[in-house]
Amino acid sequence: MAVKIKLKRLGKIRSPHYRIVVADSRTRRDGRAIEEIGLYHPVQNPSRIEVDSDRAQYWLSVGAQPTEPVLAILKLTGDWQKYKGEPAPAPLLVAEPKADKRVLFEAAAKDTADEPKGEAITPKAKKSDKADKKADDVEATAPAESTEA
Repeated sequence: MAVKIKLKRLGKIRSPHYRIVVADSRTRRDGRAIEEIGLYHPVQNPSRIEVDSDRAQYWLSVGAQPTEPVLAILKLTGDWQKYKGEPAPAPLLVAEPKADKRVLFEAAAKDTADEPKGEAITPKAKKSDKADKKADDVEATAPAESTEA
């Protein structure tokens, strides 16, 4: 039985996620797998790549052949070089951990607490003033219409 290490596609139409699986070469791309040995999420920045190194080494040692995309991933993680006995590559880029939202909120609240709490620069117009202006406008138009008749 020919065994391959290949990518199993998951995710939505324009949001692919892959699992690195060991499967019979005759199975479909997303068909039944013998074992899952890793993850690959290319949409994230930087791409998320996780490979169980021990299992990858085992499957390579028993003759499993990686497909071209998986070979590129194994070269990035250093598993292929370990299998071949070559020097390891530079480490992968890792996404920076996201800041805690609570800490950010508390910092923003602290910054706004120092602002002056005085009155507004321009006073707000009162509702009674607006009502008086509307009444004046109505009175000004009404007598002009009555004098014509």
